[in-house]
Amino acid sequence: MDSLLTLDNLEKNKRSNFYYSFLLLPKPKREAINIVYAWCRYADDIVDEEENVNRKYVRLRQWSREFESAIEGTSRYPLLNRLSQIIQRFHIPLHHFRDLLRGMEMDLVKTRYASFGELREYCYYAASTVGLICTEIFGYKHEGAKEYAVNLGIALQLVNILRDVQSDAEHDRIYLPQEDLERFGYSEEDIRNGVYDQRFINLMEFECDRARGYFDTAIKHLSEEDKPLFIAALIMQAIYFRILMDIKHRRYNVYGKRIRLTAFRKIMIALNVWWKNHPTQHHDS
Repeated sequence: MDSLLTLDNLEKNKRSNFYYSFLLLPKPKREAINIVYAWCRYADDIVDEEENVNRKYVRLRQWSREFESAIEGTSRYPLLNRLSQIIQRFHIPLHHFRDLLRGMEMDLVKTRYASFGELREYCYYAASTVGLICTEIFGYKHEGAKEYAVNLGIALQLVNILRDVQSDAEHDRIYLPQEDLERFGYSEEDIRNGVYDQRFINLMEFECDRARGYFDTAIKHLSEEDKPLFIAALIMQAIYFRILMDIKHRRYNVYGKRIRLTAFRKIMIALNVWWKNHPTQHHDS
């Protein structure tokens, strides 16, 4: 564990959408986000590693206890001590971190979701919590920013789920709600076999429309005054919305080659969002 928790290893995954979204943050906020990301990433790696589920659960609980120790100033790990300082500096509610860990535990014990209500709860714990943590670091002037974070988190997680239907099934995780599979007459066996037909197209169109609805709801809650503070989140939103549109343009065929954006496209998206929302820009009324 120690080798993974050094402060020199904060930008572990520079190809991630997360990385490109936060490049343009002011240095203090970018460093804070990097610490939060490293903490999240380590916990996520525990869940995703190939080993016994019980062992993963034990390790995740250890990580959770170490987090609580950091809050008391008694952690053995520099990363967690830095995280504790960031929590205090930006007044981040502790329950967001605890909820995020709860979402990761759900991933260990729950591999099926009967309804969208269940899936939405998972999306909140797994992604909206990260958005709410980042919201405190960004700073905001209107409470609607929190609703933006919640809805955007759900949208982003849904896009991940839709893009990764095949790879998740290979790990015996079916995130698409069972009620939706039944509604469109598409089975888990069809997913495992990569059956691409009209039933799957109809199912994916339905799910993509739902994800787009969360994008639409999110942006309605973000005030014009807060947009310059949330450029990083708006970049993340734009990148994931582009992935959603790429899924649609592929006629929802997410089997086979994984849908991803090139580094160049991500950079161009980031610069475009920055240009449109930078506080020095003046838009025509």
